[in-house]
Amino acid sequence: MTEHSQPKAEVFNQNDAGNWLPLLLGAGAIGIVGSAICAFIPNLHEQFAYSWLFAFMYFFTLCAGSLFWILVHHATDAEWSVVVRRILETVAGLLPIALLFFIPALLCAPTLWKWWNIPHGADEVLDKKRWYLSHGFFVLRYVIYFALLSFVALSLKRHSTQQDADGKASHTISMRKFGVAGIPVFALSLTFGAVDWLMGLDYKWGSTMWGVYIFAGAAGSSMSLLVLIVTALKNKGYLNNVVTLEHYHIMGKLMFAFSVFWAYIGFSQYMLIWYANIPEETSYFIRRNVESWWYLSLLLVIGRFFIPFPLLLLQWTKKVPKVLCCVAGWIVLMQMLDLYVVIMPMLHKTGFSPSFIDLLALLGIGGTLGFLFLKALGKHNLFPTRDPRLPQSLQLTN
Repeated sequence: MTEHSQPKAEVFNQNDAGNWLPLLLGAGAIGIVGSAICAFIPNLHEQFAYSWLFAFMYFFTLCAGSLFWILVHHATDAEWSVVVRRILETVAGLLPIALLFFIPALLCAPTLWKWWNIPHGADEVLDKKRWYLSHGFFVLRYVIYFALLSFVALSLKRHSTQQDADGKASHTISMRKFGVAGIPVFALSLTFGAVDWLMGLDYKWGSTMWGVYIFAGAAGSSMSLLVLIVTALKNKGYLNNVVTLEHYHIMGKLMFAFSVFWAYIGFSQYMLIWYANIPEETSYFIRRNVESWWYLSLLLVIGRFFIPFPLLLLQWTKKVPKVLCCVAGWIVLMQMLDLYVVIMPMLHKTGFSPSFIDLLALLGIGGTLGFLFLKALGKHNLFPTRDPRLPQSLQLTN
């Protein structure tokens, strides 16, 4: 495809967002203010801490997963994803803000992470982990994750948008270097972040597969989010001559792949812990398979794998945007349930106990990030207009 036959650059008009901008801003303000009030009410403080951590982890995994797909795109010199990369860059560009939302959870550290206030000599298991589970090192690791992930995400977006202006091929080379170097940075940051913030809720429990499990959920749900955003833009008249059914087909295949991968890692973790039958390890699953938590755990297994698996196995499903969006929306919802089942049993040990603070935290973080996403979406072209791989992406066939 020659340059003159390429589609014109498209910039999102924020007027097309309709009432979403004020709605999201209002939801974010209500959620943050409401959550802050609950944080200072003694009877609600503990619930706030867990609800806020849950909401933070949910939106953090969506943003981090988007960064992963950008890194893979550049590291493998992929062509198909050029036309949807700017959307991923915009979501991943929210990582600095998303990570700032961890600060309220950090201020509730003694409530969330029980090891925080246990003195030396009180627990032999904890004493052996003191070199890692210490206040200063815990905060330092958060700062490192924040700095590394933010630097990689913003650097990739900067090179990509600058290439739209000057068309220099050197940006592609720089982004490829960031992609290759950024994968281990991303892997280590996400893994240790998951260990610190989620596994650390029970310092006696451990799993060597935990980082991969959280990664699988983040990658699958972020690809599903991409499908939803692309379809929403196409419904508004954008990307109609850019993103085709062939791109949907590939996005659907990646959703399928990570639905299987999530199930594989989840089952492998469960099987190995069940087979070894070590009390320190089995406590995680025992806690989530008692009372009403069992029903949510069962729903997670069925909803995260057994429902999307047969649907995404079919080719026609992946080439019908409306159907694929239904599956994508379901997977995004299941990612929320997954993290809820990971976090909340540590607070409500006798069974599922929903709270209005859960909703406030989701509104506070999600509304703010959604508002910032729509604002950022209108600042640059919706797809990289001068990426050298754009013609191949536009001519994609499976």
